Order: sequence, then C-alpha cells, then structure tokens
Amino acid sequence: MKKAVFFAILAAALYALNSPLSKLLLQSVPPTMMAGFLYLGAGIGMTLLGLVRKQTGHGGREARLTRKDLPYALGMILLDIAAPILLMIGLSRTTAANASLLNNFEIVATSLIAMLVFREKIGKQLWLAIGLITLSSILLSVEDASSFQFSFGSLFVLLACICWGLENNCTRCLSRSDPLEIVVIKGFGSGIGSVLIGLGVGESLPALPDILKILLLGFVAYGLSIYFYVYAQRDLGAAKTSAYYAIAPFIGVFLSLLIFRELPGILFFVAFAIMLIGTGMMNREQQE
Repeated sequence: MKKAVFFAILAAALYALNSPLSKLLLQSVPPTMMAGFLYLGAGIGMTLLGLVRKQTGHGGREARLTRKDLPYALGMILLDIAAPILLMIGLSRTTAANASLLNNFEIVATSLIAMLVFREKIGKQLWLAIGLITLSSILLSVEDASSFQFSFGSLFVLLACICWGLENNCTRCLSRSDPLEIVVIKGFGSGIGSVLIGLGVGESLPALPDILKILLLGFVAYGLSIYFYVYAQRDLGAAKTSAYYAIAPFIGVFLSLLIFRELPGILFFVAFAIMLIGTGMMNREQQE
C-alpha cells in the first residue's frame, strides 16, 4: 500500500511540470499541436523504455489488453484527445498558476464518477480531505483577484478536468493490464489524433527544437506520470489515487511562482497548511 501511495505522489509531481512549462512553450506552439506532441512524447518515450525493459529482462510478466478492454481503451484515447487540447486552450487564455489550481477539479470529477458509475466506495474521511483540498484551491485562487477570474480560459481548464475525470475511471478498468502498454496506446492514439485535428483546423507544425522540447516534456509529465498513476490505481482505486494526485496542482503553483516570478500573499500559506491537513487525512485513512 505504501508503494502505491509513493507511485501516486510521484505521478503527481511529474505531472505538475505540465502547466508551467507548457505555458512557456505555448508562446510559439499552437495549442492543439502542443497537446498532440505531448502525448506523442509519452508514446515514443515509453516505447523506448519498453525496449530497454525487454532487453534487460526487468519487465516481469504483465497482463495484456484484451477485446473486452476495447471500449475502455477507446474511451481513454478519445478523452485523452479532448482533455489536453482543452487544457492548452485554457492555458493560452489564463495564467499557469490559475490553470494549475483549477486542475484540482479533476479530483471531484474522478471521485463522483467513480462513486456514481463504477460504485467505488469513498469514505467520509476521504470526502473531507477532498473538501479541504478544494478549500485550499479556492483560497489560492482568490489570493490575487486580478489574476484569478472565471474566464473562458478557466472554463476550458474545467472542461479538461471533467474529461480527465472520465478518463481516469476508464484507465482504472484497465489498470490490471501492463501500464507501459496502456501509456503507449494513450500516447500514440491521442497524440496522432490531436496532431491530425490540429492540421485539420489549420495549425502549422512547430519548429523542430520546439518539437523536441515538447516530446521530452510529454515523456516526463504524461508518459512517466501516467505509468506510475496506473500502478497506484491497482491498489488504491481511481478516487483515492486521484486524491493523492491533488498535490500536483499545488506543486504546479510553486513552479509557476518560480518561473513567472509571481509572489504569494498570506492566503497562500494558509492554503498550504490546509493542503497538508487534507493530505495527512488521506494518509491516515490508508493506514487504517
């Protein structure tokens, strides 16, 4: 169980790189192309990792996807096409810190879908922890009124979170299969789909140096993050893994503050304390 918690937190830390670094790259890259090459980076990187794993014999025996998994795999790909495109559009219209905070809505979406559709049990303490994390996000969001506003950018980020909430539960249904295979399917399926959509709406391909940067970011923030996320879901379930994943927006805010020189006020530190309490409650529930 502790190993699964570690994987969930590691997945969150890796994904936290996405918003601030993508915000920088979006200055020269169209949003749909950005989304596509991020997932292609995940697919290519994890394919290479799989080859290394096979050559060294460290892969172990993992279950393969079957025909029964096809509906969930297809849903996963389609949602992974929509979500990053929506996020990149949102990032281009709002601040990186704002987008990072709004990513917390993914926890709510994942948990509600897990409970209502897949009948996954969620304890009262976990709901309280999610509530505290959401409260922390609200405090962080209103810290700078001139920065946080419910704009079209925010709406696109929230829509992306809903898509990822659905996608997290589709992935949960596949989590007994090889995580590397899942990430490769996600990467190439969603990446190629997004690039084709980008070309269809008239976006141009990024410059080669930008492509290489996006591919590397995609491998780390999407590929490795999803890989560890799937491993965590095996023992924790979709809702609990998503709850631990709540630290990703917080880390993203920290990175945004460092990269874009945004200085926090007193509410930032109040929210930090509430976030620690919420995370501590989740850890205690796991131990119980």
